Formats: sequence, C-alpha cells, structure tokens
Amino acid sequence: MSKKVFVSGCYDLLHSGHVEFFRQASQFGDLYVGIGSDATVLHYKNHKTLYPEQERLFMVKSIRYVKDAFINQGDGVMDFIPTVDALKPDIFVVNADGSTPEKEAFCRERGIEYVVLQRTPAEGLKARSSTDLKAETCRIPTRLDLAGTWIDQPYVSYLAPGWALTISLEPTFDVRERCGLSTSTRNMIKKLWPVKLPDMEPEMLAKLVFCFENDPERSDGIISGAQDSIGICIPGLARHYYNNRFWPEKIETCTDDKVLDWLEGHLVMVPLEPRKPGCSVVAGRDITEDKVNDLADAAEDCWKAILAMDLDRFAAAYRASFAAQIAMFPAMVNPVVNGEEGPRPENSVQPYIDKWSAVPGVLAWKMPGAGGGGYLALVVEDAVAFAGEHPEAITLHIRRK
Repeated sequence: MSKKVFVSGCYDLLHSGHVEFFRQASQFGDLYVGIGSDATVLHYKNHKTLYPEQERLFMVKSIRYVKDAFINQGDGVMDFIPTVDALKPDIFVVNADGSTPEKEAFCRERGIEYVVLQRTPAEGLKARSSTDLKAETCRIPTRLDLAGTWIDQPYVSYLAPGWALTISLEPTFDVRERCGLSTSTRNMIKKLWPVKLPDMEPEMLAKLVFCFENDPERSDGIISGAQDSIGICIPGLARHYYNNRFWPEKIETCTDDKVLDWLEGHLVMVPLEPRKPGCSVVAGRDITEDKVNDLADAAEDCWKAILAMDLDRFAAAYRASFAAQIAMFPAMVNPVVNGEEGPRPENSVQPYIDKWSAVPGVLAWKMPGAGGGGYLALVVEDAVAFAGEHPEAITLHIRRK
C-alpha cells in the first residue's frame, strides 16, 4: 500500500518550482497538498491572495503529481494541523527554507516521518521561487532601522536632538506588510513608481516621497517619520539628525563597500507573526529627556562602531538603542490591541526575543520599525553561517546605488 505524503503552502504564485517540489515529494508515495486559505494568508502575511483559494485548489489538483488537495482549516504558520490530523499522512515533506523546529516537533509528536528537500529546479529550467518572482516584478527597496528609531518624531526630539540610522535594502525576500519594514511608505511609492525608484538625487526623492505620503488632508492625523522615506530612497547606510522638526537638519551616508559588506555579514532577520490589527505600540509611552538622551547616545555609538567595523561595540550600541526605545515605548514588545486596558501575554513579542536572544551566535536584537510583531533583526557573529543553521533566517543585501 502506497504511503501518504503531505505538503503544505499557499501556492498563490504557482510556478515551475512548485511543480518540481510536488514531483520530488510524490516519489515518496501518494501526494496530498494542504493549501493556505485566503483568510490565513490575509492574517499571516497581511495581503490578499492573487488567486482566491478555490482557484488555487483547482490549479493544484490539476497537477499530475498530486493525488488530492485541500484548503487548510487552521490558521497561522501551522494552519495545516487540522488537515494532517484528518489525513494522517505517513510522511511530511518541506523545502529546506520552509523547515522549522515547530514543524519537526509536530511531526515527531504524531509519529510522522519528516523529510526536508533542497530547493532544486527541474532539469533545464531556471530556479523559481515566489519571492524571486515578486522581486523581479517590483524592485522598490525597503529599509531597516538600526538605531535611534522614534527620534524622527518631533514629540521625541524636542527633548533632545539626535540621529536615526537606516540601511536601504534590496527586496531579495518577501517584504511582508505590517512587519516594521516601512511597507506603508513603500506602498505609497508604488502608487507613483510601481516597479522601481526613478533615477534622481536620493535626498530630493526622499523628500518627495515624505511629502506625498504625508498629505495635509490625511484623515488619521498621523505624520509618518522621515526615516522611512530616507531609509528607502537613500542607498547604503544613512544617518539623519532630528531636532524638533519632521525633516532632519542634516543627512550623512556611508556607501563604502567594505563597511557595507561587513554590516551584511553580521545582520539577519527572522520572521514573526505580523503586527496584529488594532495593535497600538504607543500605548503607555513614557518619554523623558533622560530616555531620549539614551536613545541619541546609542545611535551615535552605533554609527561609530559600524564605521570602525567593531562588532562587539556595534552589538552593545544596538542593544542599548533598542533598550532606550522600549523604555519610552514598552508596547513595542507588549502591544495593546483594540483599546484593551493593557497588554495581554498572548500579544507579547517577548517570548520570541527570549528564544532568539539565547541562540548561540546572536549578539544583539531589536524589533524593526515600531515593533509589535513582524521580524526580529539580529546582530550575529556570522550571517551566512547563522542562516545555514537556521533556514528561517533572512540574510540582507544593502542597496549600493
């Protein structure tokens, strides 16, 4: 009797890489596929699917390597649990970049064989992934804030001026919504230039984006910080000095390949659940002059450490900057959701911080952007080695021009 083999995914941008994965998995037995529901994709990745679930189900079922397929009834990254419990497969197959300790432990608990495949293209074809296809379609960069976050808001910098540090990132990974990588600003840019940034002076471009996003008729009354448009539009490493104004007094950059290569070699991100709808990261804020000075001092130390390529000093400044941020905005880690009286343990990011801060090779950590979920950005001893040991880790590519 043939064994039951199970795989799971969204399969929204169905491509030859998926078909080859199905072919390889089907060599272990009869292949059954769990497909992420529209609701799961919207909740987990915070965007609608290109194809609705019934259309994706039809396409996957039509592939000759697939015995049958189902819409997963669970949610989140483990949305396949009800499907697996009903199907009772013998083997669970994943790609290496989709393997996690949680999936492996789940299979071990149920006596299911866990098989990890390397992502390889069919003979004679180009390697394909959904992330690559999205990247080829849109080349708009994103940004990662390194230190000084929140200083770009005048209600912070009026107490003490200081620098914010950002790097502009090539979109070599799936840039998920509501995850601290300035996707709201990036989406504004797409309204003007859907595929790539125009070829113009970066600071002027950043100011145009900032003004476009912060329309004076904007109904919510929120002014997006300038670090978002600057971090996206200005290549390399940038620092921008804020002093009780929305736009910085000065901007300094580093595009030295040696420094940027070094920085890429010590930074990774690990994905978390996106920031929940109704999540407030400013609830309970406590901004004092001493705390803002701590933030400003840490950003200054961080800049100097990076230029000196001093890893220990960089990690210390990175940790100090994040500590200063959460001292002023504790809801970055323990958000308040839907106006509740206070934070609830189930919404806390602290368990993820506790987990990853204890992993060997991790020297420092922070939440990108306003926090509340999305990613942890880690300073590590060796980014490539770390990603090899932890497939969920994302290595970064800083935009050079």
